[in-house]
Amino acid sequence: MGVKIVLRALFLAYALTGVCLLVLAGFVFWMDIGTGAVTVGIILIYVISCMAGGFLAGKIARREKYRWGALSGLAYFLLLVTVSFIVSRSWDMSVQHMITTFCMCLGGGTLGGMLS
Repeated sequence: MGVKIVLRALFLAYALTGVCLLVLAGFVFWMDIGTGAVTVGIILIYVISCMAGGFLAGKIARREKYRWGALSGLAYFLLLVTVSFIVSRSWDMSVQHMITTFCMCLGGGTLGGMLS
C-alpha cells in the first residue's frame, strides 16, 4: 500500500513538473525572460510539484499525512538526482545546491501532506 501511495504522488508531481516546465520554456522563448526569472521559476516548480504530490499522498493515506508527504518529497528528490546523474553521466551538482534542492523537495512534500 505504501509504495502505491508514493508512486501515485510521484506520477502527479512529475506530470505537473513536465507541464510547468513546458510553460516556463514557452515564456523563455516568447518573452525572453532573464536567467534569474528562470531560476525562480524552476524553484517554484520544484516546490509546487512536491506540494501537489505530498497533498495527494496525504489524501490517499488519511493518517500521518505529513510523513507520506515527506516520503513523496524524498522520492521526488531521489528520482530527480538519479535521472540527472544518468543523463549527464557526471556529478555536476554542488553540495550546497543538492542540500537546497533536498530541503525544497522534502519541505514541499511535507507541507502538501500537512495541508491535505
